[in-house]
Amino acid sequence: MATAADTTPDRAQVIDQVVKAYDIRGLVGSQLDETFVRDVGSAFARVLLDEQADGTGSGLGNGGAVVVAHDMRESSPGLAEAFADGVTALGVDVVHIGLASTDMMYYASGALEMPGAMFTASHNPATYNGIKLCRAGASPVGQDTGLDEIAALLDRGAGAVPGADTRGTVSHRDMLADYAAFLRSLVDLSGLRPMSLVVDAGNGMAGYTVPAVMDPLPLEIEPLYFELDGSFPNHEANPLDPDNLVDLQRKVVTLGRVDAGLAFDGDADRVFLVDEKGDAVSPSAITALVATRELAKHPGSTVIHNLITSRAVPEIISEAGGTPERSRVGHSFIKATMADTGAVFGGEHSAHYYFRDFWNADSGMLAALHVLAALGEQDKPLSELMARYDRYAASGEINSKVSDAAAVMAEVEQDFGARDGVTTDDLDGLTVVLPDNSWFNLRPSNTEPLLRLNVEAADDDAVAALRDEVLALVRG
Repeated sequence: MATAADTTPDRAQVIDQVVKAYDIRGLVGSQLDETFVRDVGSAFARVLLDEQADGTGSGLGNGGAVVVAHDMRESSPGLAEAFADGVTALGVDVVHIGLASTDMMYYASGALEMPGAMFTASHNPATYNGIKLCRAGASPVGQDTGLDEIAALLDRGAGAVPGADTRGTVSHRDMLADYAAFLRSLVDLSGLRPMSLVVDAGNGMAGYTVPAVMDPLPLEIEPLYFELDGSFPNHEANPLDPDNLVDLQRKVVTLGRVDAGLAFDGDADRVFLVDEKGDAVSPSAITALVATRELAKHPGSTVIHNLITSRAVPEIISEAGGTPERSRVGHSFIKATMADTGAVFGGEHSAHYYFRDFWNADSGMLAALHVLAALGEQDKPLSELMARYDRYAASGEINSKVSDAAAVMAEVEQDFGARDGVTTDDLDGLTVVLPDNSWFNLRPSNTEPLLRLNVEAADDDAVAALRDEVLALVRG
C-alpha cells in the first residue's frame, strides 16, 4: 500500500511523468519500481470494483478477475508480480498468463471476459517499462477512461486504496496455443501456397509468438533475432525507424528467394513488411489491402483510418463499397470510433491494425496473416500486389524540436490558411490540404518537445517541395 512519504512532490511529479495518454510508461527504478506498480495494481482494482458497484462500467467483467501478462524485459516479471500483489490486496483474483505479446493479452482479455494489464514498454529502450491496461473485452483504458482516476488515487497517498479483509488469489494459465489457433481461425488460409519469409523479431515477443502462429502453415521462415532479450542487443525493436529495418532488408536481398520480410516491434502488436526486393511496404497500403479483404466478407461496412494515412486509403475503401471514417491518431481514439460506428477494421500509419472480430483491438500478427493470405492465394510478388494500394508519395514522419508547439502551428496555419483554395482542420494537430490535393499534418508529441510532420503529394518532387516549405516555417 502507499505510505505517507508517497505524498511528497517527488511522487506527484513521477505520476505526472509516467501516466501518459494511452498507458503508464517510464524509467525503471527512478520512475517505475515495484512499490509504485503495486499501488497502480490496487488503484486499478479499486476503479474496477467501484464501476462494478455503481454500474458505471464493465468492472471485473464476466470473468471476475484481472489478466496479467508481461514481455521479455528483465524488469517485467517482477513488476507484473508486484501489480498482481496490488490487485489481490483488494480481494480481486488474478489470472497470470506469463510471457505474452500485447495482442495475446488482448486475446486473453476478450476470450476470458476479464480486464487486463500488459507489462511492456513496446519499442522503447531497455531502461523503460510500462503498463497497458484494458477493461474486459480488451476495451481500452486511456486518460479519459480510467487513467486519470488511477493517477488521482496514486496521488492521494496513504490510505487512498485500503485493502480487503480477504486477499484475492493468483492462478497461472498458458494461453499461447489458444491465441495462435484463434488468429488462424479469423483468416482464410486455405489458398496459402508455400512461401519463404524472413521474420525479424528484434529480440522481442514475436520470437515467442511467431512460431506458435506460423509453424502450422506452409511457410519457410528464416528467423532474425528470435532470442528473447529485453536489452535489445541487435537493434531497437522499433521498425517505424528505417534504421531498424536494415538487417531485415539486407537478409531478404541476400537470400534472393524470399517472398516477404516481416518486422515486429518489442511487444509484437505492430508489424512492418518489406517486399521481395527489400523495399519497405507502406502501412497505408497494408491498411487498404486488409480493408478490401474485410469488406469482401462484410460488404458496406465502415473502416477507420487515422488522419495521417494516405488519402489512397479512403479512396480504396469507397471503391470497395465501404464507408471510410477518419479518426485522430492513437489506439484509444481508433477503438472508441470503431465501437461507435461498428467498423469492421481500422488502420494507422504507425502499423497498428484493429479488427472488429478481435474485440476492436490491434494485432500485428493478424494483419500479417491477412497480407500473407492475399499474397499466397495468387502468383504475383508482393511488390506488384501492393502497387495497386500505393497511389501517392509520402515523406514519412519528420520530427522537429520546438519550444512552443502551439505557437509554431499557429504561425503555419496563418501562413497557409491565407492562400487561395487551402483548407485546414484541427481534428488532431493541424492538417492543411492544398488545391492540388497535396496535404500535410503537424502534430505535437505527447511526451517530447517535438512537432511531427507528415506530407503527402502526387510524387516525390512535390513531397520534397512541400516538406521543405513547411520545415522552413517550423524550424525558421
